[in-house]
Amino acid sequence: MNKQLTPEEAANLIPDEATISVSSSSGLGCPDLMLKAIGARFDATGHPRDLTTLHPIAAGDMSGIKGVDYIAKKGLLKKIIGGSYPSGPSTAEPPLIWQMIGNDEVVAYNIPSGILFDMHREAAAKRPGVLTKVGLDTFVDPDRQGCAMNASAAKEPVVRKIEFEGEEWLFFKPIIPQVAIIRATTADERGNLTYEHEGAYLGGFDQALAVRNNGGIVIAQVKRITKSGSMKPHDVRVPGILVDYVVVDPDQKQTTQTVYDPAISGEIFHPLEDFALPDFNIQKVIARRVAMELEAASAVNLGFGISANVPRILLEEGLHGAVTWVIEQGPVGGIPLLDFAFGCASNAEAFVPSPHQFTYFQGAGFDASLLSFLEIDRTGSVNVSKLSFRPHVTAGAGGFVDITARARKIVFSGMFNAGAKVHVEGGKLVIEKEGKLKKLVNEVEHVTFSGRRAIEQGQDITYVTERCVMVLRPEGLVLTEIAPGVDLQTHILDQSEFPLVVARDLKLMDAHLFAPQPFGLKLPQKPQRTLHG
Repeated sequence: MNKQLTPEEAANLIPDEATISVSSSSGLGCPDLMLKAIGARFDATGHPRDLTTLHPIAAGDMSGIKGVDYIAKKGLLKKIIGGSYPSGPSTAEPPLIWQMIGNDEVVAYNIPSGILFDMHREAAAKRPGVLTKVGLDTFVDPDRQGCAMNASAAKEPVVRKIEFEGEEWLFFKPIIPQVAIIRATTADERGNLTYEHEGAYLGGFDQALAVRNNGGIVIAQVKRITKSGSMKPHDVRVPGILVDYVVVDPDQKQTTQTVYDPAISGEIFHPLEDFALPDFNIQKVIARRVAMELEAASAVNLGFGISANVPRILLEEGLHGAVTWVIEQGPVGGIPLLDFAFGCASNAEAFVPSPHQFTYFQGAGFDASLLSFLEIDRTGSVNVSKLSFRPHVTAGAGGFVDITARARKIVFSGMFNAGAKVHVEGGKLVIEKEGKLKKLVNEVEHVTFSGRRAIEQGQDITYVTERCVMVLRPEGLVLTEIAPGVDLQTHILDQSEFPLVVARDLKLMDAHLFAPQPFGLKLPQKPQRTLHG
């Protein structure tokens, strides 16, 4: 049976009102040509109409990859459920999907990525749904927004809070997809898929399984087709019994702006000296202080933002390999990449399918997570998912909620104020002008991480900024360190909307952080794990 179709022929198979699961993490693994064909068919014929699309990790318009914006059209897209909706600098205007969500032109939800993958597995096994504590007391909780991103979504709840065995849980019904659009590198004539040029496996297998078990069709976009029997069975990540049709895009990018880098797919290793080290600036000072929170031999998750530079801090300090980095798209080890290649790693030790990586995160199998913040409030809660003063900014949270729900240790990093002008001079922090927007607020606009839950669970939470370090305690946010050159009252206490607790043994941040040369980072050894540790 010949499974190969043109993009146009494959797009013609999608019926009106279908639910489609799309495998991508923004530009990484995006079946861009198929999405373009669906949009073009709608422009020409008015069909397919009223689609619901699922994007477990990220839907977004990225620089060089238009992605979901090909189908962000009124009439075509009725409902969208995504882990996140990031944007690249491809246009001056916000992505079309952001505009549709902000204008309430599409029913839109932000469900944590791990839960979305759990929902696919429940749909595949025809079980009743996902029972989880991930998301309690955050925007996921129906006592807050219940994952709704606009007024239309608020009318159609996707999550309920229920009692089970005397405890509160969140319950998500599975969503049954009729079509899966996934991506790989190579398909053989029987539809077996290999991922040898991909930067991650993502969740294509789980998405295909959910569709296959519910009688739908699976479309795979690939770079090339090979003869049946030429693939090694251990290399096949999605077997042909799950794949109905194959579309070839010989020009598909490996990730957002990368045509092909074999180090991203683990085929070669770049020499360590090939990796650029961060310039000395305020963000590097913060990343250095974050690095001081690590222990050698730890498995550490990384988020987008300042903390993404921490692997390069360790590289500069001669400590590459002392920590194993784990990111939600699936790479384990190596050096995670930056900016809009984030989600990939060069020189990775292994690639784990994203659904399994999220199970690892949800159950707190890792040692620490390094993440960013937009706002922090008096309870220690963090917002990274919504700021209404920036219109049409609806990036969502991705796997942030899955990662933080039970993480034993979290280090949040960011600038103390938004828009402040600061620099380093003579080993001291100089604050030229305060920003107009405070980031330590009485109540965050959107709770992406719950400080109350963290206290209840005994999580170790630290907040690192350019001017101070804080920790979360039952009595509130406790200020433990301040930067040299900073005035406690003027630059810290007066810049917070709520009172900070000043530690009795308040210390100066290490002066070596504020000098350009390597600062002599030493990592304590992580205690040996025991049966109960």
